[in-house]
Amino acid sequence: MPRQSDHPSIRSATRVFTPQAFQATRPPSRVEGPASNGPGGVDSGPMREIRDRKDMLLEAGLTLASELSLPIVLQRIVDVAAQVTDARYGALGVIGDNGTLIEFVTTGVSAKERRAIGALPTGRGVLGLLIHDPKPVRLSNIAEHPVSVGFPARHPPMHSFLGAPVQAMGRVFGNIYLAEKRNANEFSKDDEESLIVLATQAGVAIANASLYEEVRSREQWLNALRDITSRVLGGEEEVPLLESIAEHARQVAGADAATIVSVSDAPGELVVAAAVGARASEMRGQTLPAEGSISGAVMQNGESLSIDDVSADPRAFQPIVRLGRHGPAVFVPLRVPGGAAGTLMVTKLRGSPRFDDRSVQLVETLADQASVAIEYGRAQTELQRLGLMEERERIAKELHDGIIQSLFAVGMGLQGTALMARSPDVTGRIETAVDELDKVIRDLRNYIFGLRPGILADRQLDQALRVLAEEIQARSSATVEVDIDAALAASLSGRSSEIIQLTREALSNVARHSQATRASLRLARRGSEALLVLEDNGVGFDTSRDSNGFGMSNMQARAEHLGGTLVVESETGKGTTLRITFPI
Repeated sequence: MPRQSDHPSIRSATRVFTPQAFQATRPPSRVEGPASNGPGGVDSGPMREIRDRKDMLLEAGLTLASELSLPIVLQRIVDVAAQVTDARYGALGVIGDNGTLIEFVTTGVSAKERRAIGALPTGRGVLGLLIHDPKPVRLSNIAEHPVSVGFPARHPPMHSFLGAPVQAMGRVFGNIYLAEKRNANEFSKDDEESLIVLATQAGVAIANASLYEEVRSREQWLNALRDITSRVLGGEEEVPLLESIAEHARQVAGADAATIVSVSDAPGELVVAAAVGARASEMRGQTLPAEGSISGAVMQNGESLSIDDVSADPRAFQPIVRLGRHGPAVFVPLRVPGGAAGTLMVTKLRGSPRFDDRSVQLVETLADQASVAIEYGRAQTELQRLGLMEERERIAKELHDGIIQSLFAVGMGLQGTALMARSPDVTGRIETAVDELDKVIRDLRNYIFGLRPGILADRQLDQALRVLAEEIQARSSATVEVDIDAALAASLSGRSSEIIQLTREALSNVARHSQATRASLRLARRGSEALLVLEDNGVGFDTSRDSNGFGMSNMQARAEHLGGTLVVESETGKGTTLRITFPI
């Protein structure tokens, strides 16, 4: 068939239906020899040819209606069309959303010939006639038509041409193209009428097969959601859970491989947290830069991205692309409150058709499930940490308010007894006992500091906040400026643990989600209240949609525990400000 230099996608379908399949069920073809008269002497050549055509079209309709696999249906349509019209070559071009051919199923051309021809057409030249004006076209010589663009090297010679559109589900699904009429210089009007009938039958078969595939795909998608939900609620660990989600995404999208990329502990670096499909074990654990990569860009703008050939995209991290020999790919952000935690990518091998819109939508849904899984795992870890901290706080409070106070009272009593003692020896013994009690109290206080957040173990609140800012700055690419009212911090020492935990949560969000280059931490007095402010110049987020995430809810609860309020101000692309106000 006529072809162009642009690169199409080719469906490689097994030829289940061949012209030989008709031989046992129909009379010999009208081109196989001279007509013979029947017993009544009326079985003339034209009459027999008409019966042959009707028999073949009837058989074609039954054959196409019996198959629900879309790839097999497409191949059968091409084979039947060539058989009915006595064409040497045939093809069915599937039209994509952009008006070009995205798949090209052929008959009469061997695999060796296809490789020699190279890239198959996308819909220019004579082939484009039916795309732009879906009406039957019959030509005696392709090369003589004004829009013909010629043939590439090593292309079989083709002269006569016949084409007709195939409509399915209210739209033009594609076109049937036939070339090189056998035993004639051109296709006849009867050939054209037969092809129109066959195209109608093909449209019905394609509609049935497409609906069947859609039902199967939706069933597969529902099963995937059910399995993922069960795994999440069952508390499955993050790594095997992400592997399961990637595998479901690969199957639902009909992809050859899938990966989930998440933020690593190193600033500005992403890591392949899960991989399935070809060379998965080698891709798993690979790192890539966030800046300048496709995953980084998708995380930055929060929008899905479909690419026809990821191996040709300069932003692709080529070591990973080469490992999987990736071609068409879809990148979907893993959205979490305050930004994106990574990306889910599904990809096919180079030369495969691009992903359609329905596949992208299904992958986006599974990406949301992956986001839930990641946030759920982090929430469970945070709950365990909070539970441990609350238990330590309770023990520390009991030690401080109970045992230490009792020991202090005993020590005071002993000091009073020492003053009344008449014997220097007794007085000395009592004072020694009081010194020992002081040592016990100091040891208990050290134990209490150990039970409280480690950053407070040997520091005041002022120092602890500065050290916390330094730790976050070392783990991220953001510079953190600190401005603490030392006198105010000293007066809040009794609530240091809650303030530290709240600040740690807020700064952790800056490091993980904001992609900020600058942040500030300020603790100041405002009348009878304390004001803790954290600001960053990061990507920000939509507070009406994302402010109810677990991290925000947790900080809100801590602010309320301090007797104060938390106010969040943020806008996409313009950073975030947290203001916590509480009584001194």
